[in-house]
This record gives sequence, C-alpha cells and structure tokens, in this order.
Amino acid sequence: MSSVLELRGVHRVHGKGETAVQALRDVSLRVNPGELVAVMGPSGSGKSTLLNLAGGLDAPTSGEVVVAGQVLGQCNRRQLAAVRRRTIGYVFQHLNLLPSLTAVENVALPAELDGVGIRKARDLAMAALEAVGLTDLARRFPDEMSGGQQQRVAIARALVGQRKLVLADEPTGALDSQTGEGVLRLLRTRVDAGAAGMLVTHEPRHAAWADRVVFLRDGEIVDTSGPLAQPEQLLAATPGVTA
Repeated sequence: MSSVLELRGVHRVHGKGETAVQALRDVSLRVNPGELVAVMGPSGSGKSTLLNLAGGLDAPTSGEVVVAGQVLGQCNRRQLAAVRRRTIGYVFQHLNLLPSLTAVENVALPAELDGVGIRKARDLAMAALEAVGLTDLARRFPDEMSGGQQQRVAIARALVGQRKLVLADEPTGALDSQTGEGVLRLLRTRVDAGAAGMLVTHEPRHAAWADRVVFLRDGEIVDTSGPLAQPEQLLAATPGVTA
C-alpha cells in the first residue's frame, strides 16, 4: 500500500550557531490511507513542527517529506500551494479563520482558490458544515460565534472536498467534551473512508481514537504503539513523556 504521508530522515533546526534549536531529529514516519496516527509528547517535543512539515507549511533542514507521491521539497511555490489546497486539510490550533468571511465563505475558500465555481464550492462547504452541525450558522462571521463554533468551522474547512491527508493540531481545544467527541468521530469517519490522518493531542482519551500513537521527546520518536486501549498506562511507562 502506498503511503499518503512519508517523512524520510527529517531534521528541523531553528536558528543558527549557539542559538540553534534542534526541533526534530532524524524522524521517519509513514501514514497510510485509512490510518489515523496520534502524536503525543511534552510541550516543546516537536509535535507542531512535525505537523507543519507534513502540511507543507515549513520545510525540513534535511530529509524529505512526501505527500501523495510528491516530494514537497521539489515543488515550487505554486505547486506546493496546489498540494495544500487539493490534498491536505489542516485544522490549526489557532483556527486561522478569516474574520471578514462568513462561515460558509471560510469553508468554501480553498475550493474557490482552486478554481471550483462559487456555487459548487458553496454546496461543498454547506455539506461540510452540515457534517459538523453548523448549517444554521453558515451566514455568521467568526466574531459572531463562540470559540467552539469557530473550531467546528475550522474542522469543516479541513474536511471539505476530497482531501487525502487531514492534519489536526489539538482540534478539540475549544470544545466541550461532547462536541469534541463528535469532532473526533468525524475525523475518524473521514479516515475510515480512505484519507490518512495525523492528530496532535495531549489527551490520552483522544489518542485512543487513533490506529497508532507516536510519542515524541526532544524532537525524536521515542515510542510507537497502538491502537491504545489504555494510553494513560503507556504514557506513564514512557520516560519523560506526559499527557
């Protein structure tokens, strides 16, 4: 089976000289269609850096990131932007919704930028909003919605269309437990339909939705296990790794 996401010996160094910080060290990882991988580890372990590299939002210092058969480091800016619009759905920790656009406009934007007609893009967006239970708020602007509602709009934007890779950075952070479970169920459903998924989380109960859990410490993969029925136990058994 061809993987949707592959990291090959990836290193990421921020800064130079004495101030250089090794964010990731020789990370190799594959995520296949129909597989959800959770990434856990303490603050500063490299989780968000890993997700940014997988989403083409950052470039490795060395090594390769491959998405749907394309080596991202070999793409020019236009090609990379096309991969992010068509292939990758990204749920940002800080949402990144455009305040001047309504919910449906925010969700439809990636498709419109990719040349999809406005009517079709809005239809796709409404279907995605329906999936997260927000069709009644489609015409509202982000500042007219609660934090949890904004989070669900961001989820809908990541899932609109036929994304092959869905990346989520703490996607339930602004949600109550019931709504958060619904978002994870939605992510799981999209993965079960054939997408590949990567979820950064500090919550063991959320990691339990994954097929595999990768633990990072100091920029290195220190353990891989899964699926986890009792992720709290594995966290306790992994030195230096906490929820």
